[in-house]
Amino acid sequence: MADWLTELRGEFPALDQQIHGRPLHYFDNAATTLKPQAVIAAVRRYDSQDTANVHRGLHTLSARATTAYEAARGKLAQWFQVPENEIVYTRGTTEAINIVAHCWARPHLQPGDEILISTLEHHANIVPWQMVCEATGARLRAIPLDAEGQLDQQAALGLINPQTRLLAISAASNAIGSRTNLPPLIAAAKAVGARVLVDGAQIAAREPMRLAEMDIDFFACSAHKMFGPTGTGMLWAKQELLDAMPPWMGGGDMIDEVRLDGTRYAAAPWKFEAGTPNISGFIGWSAGLDFLAQWDHSTILAHEDALLEQAQQGLEQISGLRILGPRQGKLPLVSFV
Repeated sequence: MADWLTELRGEFPALDQQIHGRPLHYFDNAATTLKPQAVIAAVRRYDSQDTANVHRGLHTLSARATTAYEAARGKLAQWFQVPENEIVYTRGTTEAINIVAHCWARPHLQPGDEILISTLEHHANIVPWQMVCEATGARLRAIPLDAEGQLDQQAALGLINPQTRLLAISAASNAIGSRTNLPPLIAAAKAVGARVLVDGAQIAAREPMRLAEMDIDFFACSAHKMFGPTGTGMLWAKQELLDAMPPWMGGGDMIDEVRLDGTRYAAAPWKFEAGTPNISGFIGWSAGLDFLAQWDHSTILAHEDALLEQAQQGLEQISGLRILGPRQGKLPLVSFV
């Protein structure tokens, strides 16, 4: 094993164990990534030394916790090349998509409007839109797959029409690894005046995306697929959209002033962050982003692609086994029957 691989494996305490008498090899990153020691240490430091609420205390522990908590917002802004005040902290991709569904789609859509998704979507990018359609009378449509398990681009371009108000699409499938060719779909949606949401949960750690250059309106991802804690994620949206959207929930931390006769909400992104947040989760995510940044991504991507090819070649030797989805040009992920 190459020195850098040995070093990388040593960063993950969970791998230093045996299962059924053999060293653990972990293949479930599409569901959640293991946590490196740096993330575990950051969470432990908050829990053991800096436990305090954020944004609302003047004492030392609260100040330290707030600084560490907000650091993740700046690192996410740098990772995705967007302004900090366009990053909304959420409990994960699911909540991020639901914020868009309830705070943007419900107020804007009406009977006759259409939401376009694909048949590759995670439940989190299906069910919220079904709920929106039930509430507004809009129609939900889905892009089919082609014979190789990729989105049918021609069918997609045919489905985008003047009634399309939102294209909500994943950058890659967590089930069969298919990559979405986003630029032509985004361009077609924009040509008819539609908004675009990208579910980037499966690709955010693998390929830093310059969101401002993609001409999209909303982007969602989760920390636990970027080596961070669970229950932590983000929504990015253009500032003018965040400013125009109503709050997601009411309560502490999303207000500037509360009076019995009315409340003045905080500015975005904080108006979408009601209640005591998962403080240690975002502190851990901050450490996870530092961890991601320290490795040579080109080397890791090449290694992952080589592992994918080796896995597929080996699986194809098994009689009766069939690999699902595309054979080439996909994430390092294999599903089979």
